[in-house]
Amino acid sequence: MTPCPAQYIVYAQPIHFLRPRLGIVITYEFPLNERVRTMLRLEDLYSRVGHFIERDTGNDHHAAIDVLFELIEVAGRADLKADLLQELDRQKRMLIGLQDNPDVSADALGAVLEKIERCSESLLAITGKVGQHLRENEWLMSIKQRASIPGGTCEFDLPSYHYWQQQNPATRRHYFNDWMEPLQPIRRAMSIVLKLLRESGKEHRLTAQHGNFQQMQGGRMAQMLRITLDDELPCIPEISANKYALSIRFICADFAAKTTLFDHDVEFDLIFCSL
Repeated sequence: MTPCPAQYIVYAQPIHFLRPRLGIVITYEFPLNERVRTMLRLEDLYSRVGHFIERDTGNDHHAAIDVLFELIEVAGRADLKADLLQELDRQKRMLIGLQDNPDVSADALGAVLEKIERCSESLLAITGKVGQHLRENEWLMSIKQRASIPGGTCEFDLPSYHYWQQQNPATRRHYFNDWMEPLQPIRRAMSIVLKLLRESGKEHRLTAQHGNFQQMQGGRMAQMLRITLDDELPCIPEISANKYALSIRFICADFAAKTTLFDHDVEFDLIFCSL
């Protein structure tokens, strides 16, 4: 994977979860190359479109269509399918090498290999550009065109869309299922790769003195960094990294003022993730 420029900014909502040592924490994920950046964006978009589809109101399903348009733009990258196939194949070969390891469960390993094989087959079955079935839907594309105009999807602009929004939720959800099904192979493959990536690193407990942390990398380059903080700390990490050095700066969580350094010691967990 080719590294991106040195400065990386958190791209999406942080993850909240419970952990005995710290209680409620927030985890920030920072992609360090374009391939991982794209997968994390897609993961976020799949999650959001799924959230809105499961709800019932016309406004929720309007939000789902807006996210669907974003999804097909990101998923339509020419190299995405090839990148996923390449990574799945690499992981498959590495896992096959563990088959004779007595410390590895043969059943668990077989299940993972079977899942990777199914995902690869479904990716190979995709013909043409990902999301092309939606680009060929003239009704959806008319909505997409109007959606780029502020307030452009009012009922008088798109009466057929207004009619669709008045249908019962199950009917609208049926359309969404048809639109989403051809996009699922990308989601399943991406989920496997991200799961393996997240589980690849070892957690380190560190302290940023007066809000600053620096570490020499010695030529090591991760594909993603995961930083976990206690959610009561009123600060947000900013990171710059390359294969020679890592720098993390914690800034005050002030949503009105300009960026200022959080001038206190900050304890945090750091994981270098790399496949």
